[in-house]
Amino acid sequence: MTEENHALRKDGQLQPDKVDDTLERMSSDRMDSILQDFDSFKSYLKQRLEVAENIGLNEEQLAVVTEKIADYLAEHAEPKNREEKLLQELWKVGTQDQRHHLAHMLVRLVDQQ
Repeated sequence: MTEENHALRKDGQLQPDKVDDTLERMSSDRMDSILQDFDSFKSYLKQRLEVAENIGLNEEQLAVVTEKIADYLAEHAEPKNREEKLLQELWKVGTQDQRHHLAHMLVRLVDQQ
């Protein structure tokens, strides 16, 4: 798979428009294992954010990626637990600015694990 298929390039360039493509390539089994419980979801998000941090993305860029992931999940994934359901409901009723703030909060939440 070429680098142009990824949301994060090796040179540190963030391509937020590629997040949906990346998530759509994920198998349904893999998606189910990530969403099986809230700790699995946080662990997955933490791993992805650590990769992004290691190539130099700052908190704002991490929040943008998190926001794209949350947008995708709110539209395409059925919540598997209460925490995911709450996040989905908050996401759906929030304004764009509120969603962005929630994305920052998710980055901080998983960063403290």
